[in-house]
Amino acid sequence: MGSVMKDGWARYGARRGFLRHCSVLALAAAAQGAWCAAPARTIVVLGDSLSAEYGLARGSGWVALMERKLADEKLPASVVNASISGDTSSGGRSRLPALLKAHKPSHLVIELGGNDALRGLPLAMTRDNLQAMARAGKAAGAKVLIVGMQVPPNYGARYTQDFAALFESVARAEGAALVPFLLAGVTDGPQPERLFQPDRIHPTAEAHPRMLANVWPVLKPWVR
Repeated sequence: MGSVMKDGWARYGARRGFLRHCSVLALAAAAQGAWCAAPARTIVVLGDSLSAEYGLARGSGWVALMERKLADEKLPASVVNASISGDTSSGGRSRLPALLKAHKPSHLVIELGGNDALRGLPLAMTRDNLQAMARAGKAAGAKVLIVGMQVPPNYGARYTQDFAALFESVARAEGAALVPFLLAGVTDGPQPERLFQPDRIHPTAEAHPRMLANVWPVLKPWVR
């Protein structure tokens, strides 16, 4: 009787161990399945010529460089470059609803406002457009990154200061991430004329890695 009971308990213990092993494997498989089924990141970049590779070979602009950097850092994300040369904040605002509907981005990068300044448009209008785009992105479930711009001092000290400050004020008000100045180290670096195309407005391909370097420290943890 004792040996029968001992043998029975041994079989029972082995069965429990087997079931525990199966349970662990099932949980691991479920976790792996959940990881694989996690929603992919989609980054929409809504910008102007600085992001649209104006005057550059395709694939040499900072947005394309960012896409490759994401892959190198093993941060899987699809990037939609919805930038148009010459676009203003009003143009971006009008295009954004269709982009949100079509791509359902998890992250929205807004790089607009520079052409507003070039056209002398009211700062209040630029601020309102940026704020509306940030709110639309958040309402669609996307995290928002505002990329700031600055203008040369010949616009006047007051306008120059107020223009640079509006990007920060919108980002703070809307809880968005912020890159203060996309062209830092380009316009104010040594021999800046070497980093611009003959029009003296659009950066050369040599400048775009520097532009990405301004964005990446903010973008990497933001996407992660």
